[in-house]
Amino acid sequence: QVQLVESGGGLVQPGGSLRLSCAASGFTFSSYPMSWFRQLPGKERELVASISTVGGTTTYADSVKGRFTISRDNAKKSVRLQMNSLKPEDTAVYYCKTRILGNHYWGQGTQVTVSS
Repeated sequence: QVQLVESGGGLVQPGGSLRLSCAASGFTFSSYPMSWFRQLPGKERELVASISTVGGTTTYADSVKGRFTISRDNAKKSVRLQMNSLKPEDTAVYYCKTRILGNHYWGQGTQVTVSS
């Protein structure tokens, strides 16, 4: 079965960095685009970044452009989100996500808290 497992969240001070990772299993990872979403307290999930199957195309939410970088390693079946210059408004639960044959699959999420 499809599994997505995030890691790397935590508490960081404003201006700091974190790197999130998502380990995938149960499907042909290299055949599907991958995305990172986040859910801020009291709000709906929003798209943060996405990456194409071989990583040649990436897209970002305007709020994270220039600060976050999405990448993938198809050999290791993983996707990462490097987050720099973090702001308190980046505080959220971050989710890894893919879509296979019309079905959406999510990880369990990892909490990122940006606070001094």
